[in-house]
Amino acid sequence: MSSAPSPEQPADDPALDQIGPALSRLRRRAPASRKDLSRNLVLNVVADAPGEMTVGGLAAEMGVAQPVASRTVAACLAEGLLRRAASQADGRRTVLELTDHGEAERHRFAAEQRRAFQQITAAWTPEERVQFARLLVRYGADATAWSRQQARSAEQPD
Repeated sequence: MSSAPSPEQPADDPALDQIGPALSRLRRRAPASRKDLSRNLVLNVVADAPGEMTVGGLAAEMGVAQPVASRTVAACLAEGLLRRAASQADGRRTVLELTDHGEAERHRFAAEQRRAFQQITAAWTPEERVQFARLLVRYGADATAWSRQQARSAEQPD
């Protein structure tokens, strides 16, 4: 009798060993400049935040040092993509918000990515494209939830 593989014991399919490298290649092959990639990442993190987003929170979410996040935020502020605002929860804190221009840039970049996806997957069936897109979106959502859970677990004392 065979049981389904658990998350701790994945199937032995060699494709599972290629997930990390494949995700890395996806990031490297995105049809944009490094500036666009960084800017789009920041805009998406701010837009997708479940609450208020600070520069420190952005750094943690992006997995970079705070000075790196600060430089990227400064560039986004200078371009009018983000604005600083007082926190509604604690007026002493400064939070980041998307501007209308930032939201428009986010949508523009998403449209570019969709066009690239359609060109890259031109030989796929429409069903394969939609299935892959749904699974990739699901993976992203689950990865975010997992990452936040890991951060909460790390903050709790033993």
